[in-house]
Amino acid sequence: MTDSNTPHRPRFVELSPDRVSRFWTAVSVGPHANGGWAVLLDGRTPKTPAKAPLVLPSQAAAQLVADEWAAQGQFLDPSTMPATRLASTAIDRIGQAREPVSDEIAAYAGSDVVCYLAEHPTPLVERQRREWGPWRDWAAREMGVALEPVAGIVHRPQSPDAIARVKAHAMAMDDFRLTGLATAVPLLGSAVLALAVEQGALAGGAAFELSRIDELFQEEQWGVDAEAAERTQARRAEAELLDRWFRTLD
Repeated sequence: MTDSNTPHRPRFVELSPDRVSRFWTAVSVGPHANGGWAVLLDGRTPKTPAKAPLVLPSQAAAQLVADEWAAQGQFLDPSTMPATRLASTAIDRIGQAREPVSDEIAAYAGSDVVCYLAEHPTPLVERQRREWGPWRDWAAREMGVALEPVAGIVHRPQSPDAIARVKAHAMAMDDFRLTGLATAVPLLGSAVLALAVEQGALAGGAAFELSRIDELFQEEQWGVDAEAAERTQARRAEAELLDRWFRTLD
């Protein structure tokens, strides 16, 4: 959720693009004096871009971030630190924008990818019905979010109650979990699939593949070039990381 044209949408924290030499040797985690678990570089807690200590709500979450710092080479590479970016965003930004972020998550339920079925060709329609239907059913059964499918691309408003339930669920989360959901929803184009990952009902990689059934169908018909495959792999890796992020917060 990084669109700067949306005034209430918090930008995700960008780690410093400046080339920073590795200035630490040992990486660990430990309990913080004010609660939570701190990432420790040679015993000291690094700061977020807003100069807050890098402290997470669970030992497992802190370890996920610490592992990124431990894996750095001679120079820090922010592109290899997605969990650190999530943590920094949760600490620095999300607390000031919880309601608009939750509104945006809920809005995705109103135009969820799993609700828009192709009209043709038949094999694609059948695949969408077979693979998306169970997750719409799951959302209705487990989350109370009942969404109706539609054939074609013409927008169909969903139940205000369903949208409200998605927002209420998002608002009830802590900042770290909300940051993960706010990242997963646009990545997947689906509140349903993102919620299934957040709840542990669906693996991140599997959710990503479900989110791109149309794209995958086209690839099967026409093939895929190397650049597109590289972009897809990067997005899949992000979905898998978000799954690990949620599990460390459980």
